[in-house]
Amino acid sequence: MYNSTFARQSSGRLNQYLLKEIMEATPKQLIIKVYDIAIVSCKKQDFMRANNAIQVLINSLRFEGEGVKEISTGLLRLYLFCQEQTRKKNFELATRILSELRDTWLKVL
Repeated sequence: MYNSTFARQSSGRLNQYLLKEIMEATPKQLIIKVYDIAIVSCKKQDFMRANNAIQVLINSLRFEGEGVKEISTGLLRLYLFCQEQTRKKNFELATRILSELRDTWLKVL
C-alpha cells in the first residue's frame, strides 16, 4: 500500500519517522493515512497524487461476502466519482466526499 521508495529517496529524520510509523500501522490506520493523503492532495489540487491515493483506496476494497460486497460496491462508486471529479478539477467536491468518508472510518475504528 505504501511505496517505501519515497522514504529511501529522501534522507532525514522526518522520512525515517514516517516510514517507521507506516510500517507499524494497522491496516485501519493505513486507510486513514491514505484518506489524509487524498484529502490534502485535493486541497492542493494535485491531481496525480489525489488520483493515486484514491486508487489505493479502490485497490484495498474486498468483495467477499454479501454484506462486504454491498459496502465495497458503494465505496467503489464513490471513489470512482471522486476520481472523475478530480479529473474535472472539481477538487472541492472530492475533498468533501473523502473527508466525510474519513470521518466515518474514524467513528468505526
